[in-house]
Amino acid sequence: MPARKYTEQQRLEFVALIDRGGSVRAAAQRVGVDPSTAYRWVKAAGLSTPRSTQRRYSPEQKAAFLARLGEVGNVSAVARELGFNRVTCYVWAHRAGIFTGAYADAKRQEFLRLRSEGVSRREAAKHLGVESHQALDWDKGIRGFSKGRIYPDGRVVLYKSAEILANVKKPRTAWHQGERVDLGRVEQVIDARYLSLLERERLKDLQQGGLSIRQIAVAMGRAPSTISRELRRNTVSRHGYLPHSAHRASVKRRERPRQAKLSVEGPLRDYVTAKLAKRWSPEQISRRLRRDFPHDPGMRVSCETIYQAVYVHARGELKRELARSLRRGRGARKPRRDPQARTGRFVDPITSLAERPAEVEDRVLPGHWEGDLIVGGMQRSAVATLVERTTRYTLLGHLPVERTGEAVRDSLIAALADLPSGLRRTLTWDQGAEMSEHRAFAAATDMQVYFCDPASPWQRGTNENTNGLLRQYLPKGSDLSIHTVSDLAAIAAELNGRPRKALDWDTPAEHFAALLDSA
Repeated sequence: MPARKYTEQQRLEFVALIDRGGSVRAAAQRVGVDPSTAYRWVKAAGLSTPRSTQRRYSPEQKAAFLARLGEVGNVSAVARELGFNRVTCYVWAHRAGIFTGAYADAKRQEFLRLRSEGVSRREAAKHLGVESHQALDWDKGIRGFSKGRIYPDGRVVLYKSAEILANVKKPRTAWHQGERVDLGRVEQVIDARYLSLLERERLKDLQQGGLSIRQIAVAMGRAPSTISRELRRNTVSRHGYLPHSAHRASVKRRERPRQAKLSVEGPLRDYVTAKLAKRWSPEQISRRLRRDFPHDPGMRVSCETIYQAVYVHARGELKRELARSLRRGRGARKPRRDPQARTGRFVDPITSLAERPAEVEDRVLPGHWEGDLIVGGMQRSAVATLVERTTRYTLLGHLPVERTGEAVRDSLIAALADLPSGLRRTLTWDQGAEMSEHRAFAAATDMQVYFCDPASPWQRGTNENTNGLLRQYLPKGSDLSIHTVSDLAAIAAELNGRPRKALDWDTPAEHFAALLDSA
């Protein structure tokens, strides 16, 4: 039997009835749909299913609650006074735009004021000293209470109960000489070279059987020195050799606790801290140390050690200070996200990347550039970025008011105007509408413009990487129009002064200066 078809008007009428607190079956009967379809609509709309035993409140009771809330100012107190369900009262207050308790404090109000003035969430949270997850909740309009969270659409999500949390398995531990030892780590077999717990139990059995050390070694397939050393070092009880105590003693002896390298004050830590303050990456710092201190083995640190100093060993203010100095400003590692796809918006014919000369791909001949825009908050401001493929030298174009095709064209022409013709050969751009004046730009600079395929940012990967570096100076969500031409020149100069792995740890400024001298 074919499924019955229902109209969109029936679905909307049904959802409206459920949203007003009606039961699923009553609403389905009123609209004229079968119950299975009705429950499927409820699930698709993200609505909670009212229970038949759920308490119903009249409009008069709701009005009495809101009136009393205006006098008392505390949802929980009013709900307790009137004998109403507290979660229901929070939903009423939220839908009425009334927020009480900890969320009405001055800090949250100041945060919302800063956001309304165009300040980014990260900057506002940093200014007020609140955690990023709290700032994100405030931005999304999410309200919290002791048992859960209330979302802007009225959904109430309760936290896991204490009973559920109590059922979470805890690691098994034991005590050895007054210290707690993780049994999971104790029983783990590391390598066949080391005696396992089962072998130690067998050793105990063979010893009780009266066998000599050499006989035990033959029976276990081990060297006699291994058995002798095991009995001498790991007999830690006056009752003789005990396999489990011996195994825990062996595991405890394997620990090699030592102080983190960058937790010790000294010239190495000072150097790393100073370079992080200049927004160098950990890998740049690690590689440059070998050049700046070639004969001092004490001035060596791997990039992973620097990351560990931030993510693992640092605590409190030190952790926040070091995390702010990293490229992304995060206090914890986070996987990369795929960049958003771009679409073409051109009317005039464009030159595809497939027609670009092969010499550009080789990065041998200088003068081939990649470009893009960095967009500010609310899509209202932007900065043009240019990076030379061979030297990674970066130029920034000023866009004080708008980012139309004409404004971007003039900005790029001004940024490249002082370069010799040998360093102005081609420009690779994505298919953004801001490059609609590519023909006029090519005529003014004598540079051929090539365009990437749609949704293919990797085809101008050098520029994408540079834009990521520039976001440390020009953060997302901020107003980029406040930066003057001199401000952008200073940012580009600092970025060009960083050593690069692709340049064998030379700086882009050094390579570009050599090209200018030879031009």
